[in-house]
Amino acid sequence: MLDPSQCIQKPLTNSWTSLSWQVFSWLTTPALVIPPLVLMIVLPWLFRRLRWRRRISGLGTALLCLYLVTLSPTMMKIGSRALVSFLPSDSGIAADAIVVLGRGTEMRPERVDVSAQLWEASRAPLIFASGWGDAQEIAKMLEQKGIPATAVDGEPCSRTTEENARFTAAILQPKNVHRILLVTDPPHMLRSLLTFRSLGFEVIPHTNPLPDRLNARAKAYLVFREYLGIVGYGLRGRFLPREPSAADVSPTAIVPYTQRQTT
Repeated sequence: MLDPSQCIQKPLTNSWTSLSWQVFSWLTTPALVIPPLVLMIVLPWLFRRLRWRRRISGLGTALLCLYLVTLSPTMMKIGSRALVSFLPSDSGIAADAIVVLGRGTEMRPERVDVSAQLWEASRAPLIFASGWGDAQEIAKMLEQKGIPATAVDGEPCSRTTEENARFTAAILQPKNVHRILLVTDPPHMLRSLLTFRSLGFEVIPHTNPLPDRLNARAKAYLVFREYLGIVGYGLRGRFLPREPSAADVSPTAIVPYTQRQTT
């Protein structure tokens, strides 16, 4: 596994990740969004000489209606189903590796269960965990389930889906790993599949269930965030075919996971 101390840190990327989480949190908090929109509807009518007051108020009304409809339980269910409706089904064929993406502590057990089941079913000889703060913990949980350390690898450097794909490609593709079973939650899978595919992987998606302990608001948050992520990645060209860069991960930083366990 890649040594965490050798991770190539990119402060700008990390800052953007932190900022995006703050923006997403604000957008999914009605108490912070609805009052400004109500003011946008009402305030223009207090200024009779304001030429565009009808249009400004109308725009505020449209945005408020759109926001309320988007956050409704019905629309969230439709939005969630739409994210998985474009995914190809798992054909059951063997792959070169199982790639499991980190998504935080709450999501970890379901990912570990699914990836372990796939390995035990001989779908691939290797489980590769990707994600800062997740990869090493996933590896430990897999070993606790009886998966041998020699069948577990990963990288603990990536902080975004883009980095998950780039760092995984930089490590696995030189080892002739091209067909992967990708494990992540349903809302996250479409963006992940398109990103990994853009870097030359043949991707077989295999979703893990969302934890029952997540409440409705948390699940809605995941769906809402993914739509913004898909738009953002699309505008940046991250779904277009491209070549992985070996510079994403330093070759000297790659050491076997079993070696790390004894040092």
